[in-house]
Amino acid sequence: MSLLTKYRITGSEVLRPSIKQFVKICAETLPIQAPIYEFGSMQVTGQEIFADLPPFFPYMKYIGSDISPGPGVDIILNLHEIDLPSESVGTVILCDTIEHVEYPRKALSEIYRILKPDGILIITSVMLYNIHAAPNDYWRFTPEGFKSLLSEFESSYVDWNGKEENPHTIIGVGIKKEYSFDQLISHRDEWRGVQDISLGNKIFAFNVKLKKDAERKFK
Repeated sequence: MSLLTKYRITGSEVLRPSIKQFVKICAETLPIQAPIYEFGSMQVTGQEIFADLPPFFPYMKYIGSDISPGPGVDIILNLHEIDLPSESVGTVILCDTIEHVEYPRKALSEIYRILKPDGILIITSVMLYNIHAAPNDYWRFTPEGFKSLLSEFESSYVDWNGKEENPHTIIGVGIKKEYSFDQLISHRDEWRGVQDISLGNKIFAFNVKLKKDAERKFK
């Protein structure tokens, strides 16, 4: 999870610089509301400071959630059945996590349910990227795929990073009210200009190493 983007590795996540920049821009340009819930918030060892997003939202209640306990996790919640009241959340952050969710449409419906009438969803995912289990890697989304996922929202914005015909990252924002994204779009080059795809390659290599180490350990 961490455009904000983080990669989950054996239950942990690495925040990509471009995703962190995207979240920062969202915090500065969107009508963010509290409480804020970040789903897929677990942080990989060594990233506790860099992947810490609450400072972007000062004086707002910020809750980190994941399916397992760990650094950055305040509460365990399942995106398929979120144990929160309807219309109780102001903002949801879901960065590089939806590809690990077996039933993404069910998760998006649950997020829509818990968001306040003018609540906001910030979502990112990889498209051109290696399989990376955490513990499972189910999906890759195109920009049209994100538009479909966000179709329940009254207003939505979808963009991409990389080559237009084969982007490596997809981002989106959904808002439960009519909204113009002109201010957010005006900062488009700021997050697109941050290079971090090489980090993804390092993460993949690290994931392979972890698997090999585990195989040797249990032989």
